Amino acid sequence: MTITITVLCPKLVILKNDEEGIQWLIGSPFFTPLTVLSTFRCLHLSASFSPDFSAESDDLRTLLIKGFHIIGALIVSKDNLDSGNLAKKAINVACKMREVLSSDEVNNQDFIGAVKMLGSGEIKFFVGSLWKSESLEAVDSVVYEDHVEKKLWERGCLLRCELPITLPIYVPVNKQSDAEEIYLRATEAVSAMFRDPEVAYMVETMTETSASAPQPIILQGVDLDFDTDLSDVKLKSDSAAELDGKALTCSHFCSRNKIDPLFSLENADIVQISVLLNRSKSSSRCLAPVAAYFPAMEEARLLVVSYKIEVLCYALKDLPLTYAVSKLIVPGIIDQMSTITKIVLPNLLSQHPQLYPYHFSPPGVFHPITVIYELSYGETEMKQVELRKSLHLRLGLPFDRPLLRIANSLNSLVTKCSKNSHSKQKGTSVLEDVHIGIPNSGGQWFDVMSYLSVALLILSSSKFWFRTVSGGVVSLIQGSYDYHHYLQDSFDDSGWGCAYRSLQTIISWFRHQHYTSIDVPSHREIQQCLVEIGDKDPSFIGSREWIGAIELSFVLDKLLGVSCKIINVRSGAELPEKCRELAMHFETQGTPIMIGGGVLAYTLLGVDYNEASGDCAFLILDPHYTGNDELKKIVNGGWCGWKKAVDSKGKNFFLHDKFYNLLLPQRPNMV
Repeated sequence: MTITITVLCPKLVILKNDEEGIQWLIGSPFFTPLTVLSTFRCLHLSASFSPDFSAESDDLRTLLIKGFHIIGALIVSKDNLDSGNLAKKAINVACKMREVLSSDEVNNQDFIGAVKMLGSGEIKFFVGSLWKSESLEAVDSVVYEDHVEKKLWERGCLLRCELPITLPIYVPVNKQSDAEEIYLRATEAVSAMFRDPEVAYMVETMTETSASAPQPIILQGVDLDFDTDLSDVKLKSDSAAELDGKALTCSHFCSRNKIDPLFSLENADIVQISVLLNRSKSSSRCLAPVAAYFPAMEEARLLVVSYKIEVLCYALKDLPLTYAVSKLIVPGIIDQMSTITKIVLPNLLSQHPQLYPYHFSPPGVFHPITVIYELSYGETEMKQVELRKSLHLRLGLPFDRPLLRIANSLNSLVTKCSKNSHSKQKGTSVLEDVHIGIPNSGGQWFDVMSYLSVALLILSSSKFWFRTVSGGVVSLIQGSYDYHHYLQDSFDDSGWGCAYRSLQTIISWFRHQHYTSIDVPSHREIQQCLVEIGDKDPSFIGSREWIGAIELSFVLDKLLGVSCKIINVRSGAELPEKCRELAMHFETQGTPIMIGGGVLAYTLLGVDYNEASGDCAFLILDPHYTGNDELKKIVNGGWCGWKKAVDSKGKNFFLHDKFYNLLLPQRPNMV
């Protein structure tokens, strides 16, 4: 029998080439057992290839949302050991970790054991289980597939449950050492409550707001089957189901009106599940309210522990709602409560930490993860920084950019406050990323008078065509920005404010990449900043004086703590000589560049450079535009587009009798 493993994650090995270690291979009960969706690095090792299962499970229990689980392990070894023995070790530790996390019986389930030797690019895959660990089977083929998001979200959806928890605890004043035991009993009682027949679950859609949206339903008295494994659940179509919670599937609450949907996490269907508890019971008789009094046997202290649970789960749309609740939502709530309980315990009698779960989908991880942050700490406080660093290490993320800060979270998405196509700055709509859609200049023909696709342009013979750089390599800005230009915010800065507008665009880039949360400053606030640092006299505030690259560097350092590199050129004719350096900046830093010279300032978004010929073009975002924020008008007018140093008519874009300063903001090295 041929054994095939399917790998859907873009980067199977995220360990450094010079490090040993273990990778957990993540799959889902809703996919074939040998499908790898992502990998998490094992951070807690008690010995060589021997995980500290307790510490690892504490991290993974919340991080790995329900609907995904461990299906194997990859061992990277620096010693040329026997691959079969290492594969057996990988399978054994994966089985053990799966049991610790889910208490599932895994003896008869197949797991993947993968082995990679340092210095070798080859990964050897084996399949085996605990009951037949002595007879590993080598994998015949490994298929690396694309379109991961389509595979996840075409058939799947998100389940969300938000639940505030308040636990009043009475602790005897003379026996405060009993506080932990009392608190643990209280949390255990709450966990048991979710299996109580008096608890009901309301299910409703979060993705449709029209009159045709399905009405919420109540699941009450549901037989929560905790013994059936999700991989054994019989899926069924919802088309003929009655409006009975036990017969409905998740698809009943998923959007049916999508036309050519984009299959991504941002467009995923979200089903909201709320927990309801019948406090009043049901009675046919009218009863007066009754207050019960339970006197304390001794002097006691009241402790109130409050926090919020927010659980995300992944489910197939054809999964019956009863299983969605019993096998995903309820275990997810209990696991998150367990994690928060362990965090609260050490400080139970002192100041309680402010805890909140946040959900993320960082680059390379196509499914959500959940992290519990302590809001009593600022995001730059070292305890939080170290936590994010460990998460970056576990997920193979770079350490020079914030990807797991609160501003990166999906919480606004799942509460349907998702970002629209425009960002808001002080009440004004500002266009984002206006260069997107302009064809790359490198070796491609395009019409500078149209924002249509290249295919449509080919059909038009009445347009003016030109080719910018033959054989060039395009290097572009990394990430989003806002286009700031003259006359925005009902403020007339025409003729003097171009450098201010370029600075606003640069600061918006740092906001979009979550390096800062400050508002984009106004002209007056920029002037005030320069006065505060002693660069300008107080009379500068409210004036129409120009600023240049040096002043911009001062403001970025003062407001953001961002350092800048400045390149000076004596003449516009020398700018093409700097293209290699500019290309390197966009490849490594990715920030927008301000070009100032004479009385003009521009924002540079990219370069197209042929190193052999020296031919080049510059992607210019022009802040001198004074019209409305209409994308087509901006692009057609050339206010954002590729410019050659010398055009086809021999006209110089950069003046040869003017000097230029280029401000290159450096990406902060932070998480």
